[in-house]
Amino acid sequence: MQPLRITLMCISTLLFFSCGKESPTKKDDANTQKGSFTLNDTMASRIETVTAGTELVKGQITLNGKVSADENNVMDVFPLVGGHVREIYALLGQYVKKGDVLAVIFSSEIAEYDKELKAAEQDLALAEKSLKNGQDMYEARLIAEKELLPMKYEVDKAKLALRRIEETKKLYGTNDRSEYVVRAPMSGFIINKNISKDQQMRSDNGQSIYTIAEINEIWVLANIYESDISRVKVGQSAQIEMVSYPGEPVMGKIDKIYTVLDPETQTMKARITLSNGDYKYKPEMNCVVNLFFDESKVMVAIPSKAVVFDKSKNFVMVFKDKNNIETREVEVYKTVGDKSYITKGLQSGEKIISKEQLYIYDAIND
Repeated sequence: MQPLRITLMCISTLLFFSCGKESPTKKDDANTQKGSFTLNDTMASRIETVTAGTELVKGQITLNGKVSADENNVMDVFPLVGGHVREIYALLGQYVKKGDVLAVIFSSEIAEYDKELKAAEQDLALAEKSLKNGQDMYEARLIAEKELLPMKYEVDKAKLALRRIEETKKLYGTNDRSEYVVRAPMSGFIINKNISKDQQMRSDNGQSIYTIAEINEIWVLANIYESDISRVKVGQSAQIEMVSYPGEPVMGKIDKIYTVLDPETQTMKARITLSNGDYKYKPEMNCVVNLFFDESKVMVAIPSKAVVFDKSKNFVMVFKDKNNIETREVEVYKTVGDKSYITKGLQSGEKIISKEQLYIYDAIND
């Protein structure tokens, strides 16, 4: 029995070492394959690299906003008289120039002014005729000079009355058909319209019939919640993205904070003024406003596009040379805009791939 036991032990030992030797060989082969990756010249020309550096961490607040016309370039148009709306020439959204006809209203008030104008013209004509006759009689020595004074007074009085009515008609912008002509007091877009053809307008109507705004500059009004008020300052950078134009952010700065809370929404408004020479942005458009501020932390910062997210983890491709590219797991503190802040896994001064890194990640790690 003893020789048999020794023989079995020898066979077991040989089998153990034989199996143990095969596993490391396969592992070494796998490491050799990963370590043998070399970036060819074509791919090397397509990649981009950046050097990681330390920066003050930027914070971000995201707010809802709305486009508004500059209040200094907005004008309401009110009807000066009541009456029947005969014609509408300006429509909502239309661009008008100063002096353009917006609407025509027939008004009994204007008709009365026309009657008064004719009467004043007749009175002046009679007064002037009477004065002419008086001057002829004076030259013929039929009356004394003092008798001309009342006649001159009547002429002056008639001229004053006529001038008053003419100025009134000019103020109202009437035409020769007893119609009130509504004209644009400024150039701009019609952003509000409260008038329709054949509408009967009351003389005591207190509502504007048109609102005109020049929108070559517009305001973006962002709603600030109470919890964020302390972090919003005048001069702060803002990134605005219109709902109508996704993926087309524009940058601006807060130029005014309205220090009054809306009692209904419990928000305070911040204003950003934007140039709008091509009239791309329209009043009442909705937008998202991102505000940026500095935190009291300094961290390694890299472009957010350089981070590869895989298997619930974040990685970067650390580039040393074409034969030495390392897949490095990193911990991301936060991503703000196009920048990610790293708390672990990457040092300042290390170079990482920021373009085509996903292709290289797959080539090395698959």
